[in-house]
Amino acid sequence: MTPEEIKAALGAGLLSFPVTHFDAEGQFQPESYQRHIEWLSGFEAPVLFAAGGTGEFFSLAPDEIPAIVKSAKEASGKTAIVSGCGFGTHVGVDLAKKVEKAGADGILLLPHYMIDAPQEGLYKHVKAICQSVGIGVMVYNRDNSVLQVDTLQRLCDECPNLIGFKDGTGDIGLVRQITATMGDRLMYLGGMPTAELFAEAYLGAGFTTYSSAVFNFVPGLAVEFYKALRAGNRTRCEQILTQFFYPFMALRGRRKGYAVSAIKAGVRLQGFDAGKVRPPLDDLTEEEEQILLKLIGDQKR
Repeated sequence: MTPEEIKAALGAGLLSFPVTHFDAEGQFQPESYQRHIEWLSGFEAPVLFAAGGTGEFFSLAPDEIPAIVKSAKEASGKTAIVSGCGFGTHVGVDLAKKVEKAGADGILLLPHYMIDAPQEGLYKHVKAICQSVGIGVMVYNRDNSVLQVDTLQRLCDECPNLIGFKDGTGDIGLVRQITATMGDRLMYLGGMPTAELFAEAYLGAGFTTYSSAVFNFVPGLAVEFYKALRAGNRTRCEQILTQFFYPFMALRGRRKGYAVSAIKAGVRLQGFDAGKVRPPLDDLTEEEEQILLKLIGDQKR
């Protein structure tokens, strides 16, 4: 896909980040992963993100990621695949080139490793990644990698394939300034954990869409919420929030890392052999999995 084509696809509907499946030894399990991708591709998501944050990008070796992207592309049919990318600049450039070769339709540039960086350093980092590939790139404002408006404007001026902006800061003042300044130069993706809890506020701030982690295991419910939100059906949105998302938020908040671990547990409970999360994350307890199983079952009634 050209950068403009993936930009259009990203803005065309609800998006999601599939978990990465591992076997009993903790190695990538392509067969189960591809079955999961095939299942998700049938639920109207125009783009899926391979090896993203929910896909445990932070626990993957760089040389594992192209194979994950290739597997996703083979199984996704008409659904576009955007690859996670990140680490330091040199590693990120090398990885960007490899996932482009593996068939990625675009790149999501995740925060760099550990260190806080000045705006000039972030500018050079993002510019180097963008200029290393021909596919579209989306930046992710979060944690130690928060682009300010002026920096993002410079990058938009100099990098034609910078096509998207994802926010995980929750700083509505900053993101509203960005959407007002950049207009339709970028597409805008809400990326807070359990994004449905923030979706109404982000759409009101000019965001195009959001990514749903729970789409991994309750895709029908995720799509129903998205359509109700888009239709302005606040009554149905509030019902789904009360019946599913608020209880899920309570479970997710029990321990650090459960924003990923609870999603992967949900995928296993839906019959996919996704395996355990890799350290430094930890899995839900058996009791917590039973709580999640009941929550899933309640949505089927």
